[in-house]
Amino acid sequence: MEVVYGKGLCYYYYYVHLQSSGINAEYGGSQFKHTNNFTSSHTLIIIMFHWVLLLSRQGKTRLTKWFHPYTPKEKARIIREVTTMVLSRAPKLCNFLEWKEHKIIFKRYASLYFVVAVDRDDNELITLEIIHHFVEILDRYFGNVCELDLIFNFHKAYYILDELLVAGELQETSKKTVLRIVAQQDALQENPSEAKVEL
Repeated sequence: MEVVYGKGLCYYYYYVHLQSSGINAEYGGSQFKHTNNFTSSHTLIIIMFHWVLLLSRQGKTRLTKWFHPYTPKEKARIIREVTTMVLSRAPKLCNFLEWKEHKIIFKRYASLYFVVAVDRDDNELITLEIIHHFVEILDRYFGNVCELDLIFNFHKAYYILDELLVAGELQETSKKTVLRIVAQQDALQENPSEAKVEL
C-alpha cells in the first residue's frame, strides 16, 4: 500500500523520521511517499516538547511554557537547574544536554537562550529547526526582535507560541498563517466592537 503526503515543513519532518527508521521513502520537495511496510522495529516519532524556556544571558526567565503538569516547586527547580547548565555551557560545545529522563536542546539568539526539553529518542536537529521556526516568526512580527520586545510584549510571544505548538507538538508550519492569525487578534483587541473576524 502506497501512501502519498502533501506539502509542508511538517511532512518533511515525517520524511526524515521515516528514513531514519529504515522505511522506504521518497521526498520531492513538495510531497513524499512511502510504502506501507512497517514492522515492529519501525516507529514513526513525532517531536514532543515537555516545556519551553526563554532565558537571558543574566539568567532571567523571559518566557515559560509547560506542556506537562508540574508543581510550582518542580517548575522552580527545573528553571534553576536548567539555567545553571545552559549558561555555564562553553560556546564551542554542542547544544544538546542529557538531563534526567529528558534531553535539553537550546540555541542562543543575541542575548536570549531558547531552551526546550524533549524525550531522549527525539531528533535534535528537527528540534533546532522548530526553535528557529519560532524565532523567525517572532522576528517577522516584531521586526528584528530583541529581549525588550519580549519583556514588554510577552503576551504576544505567548500568542505566537500557542499558534505554533499545541500540547507540545508542532501544529502550524506556515509562518504566514501564524502571523495572519496574530495580526487578526491584534485587530480584534484594537476594535473589540468588530466581533466578526475573517480567518
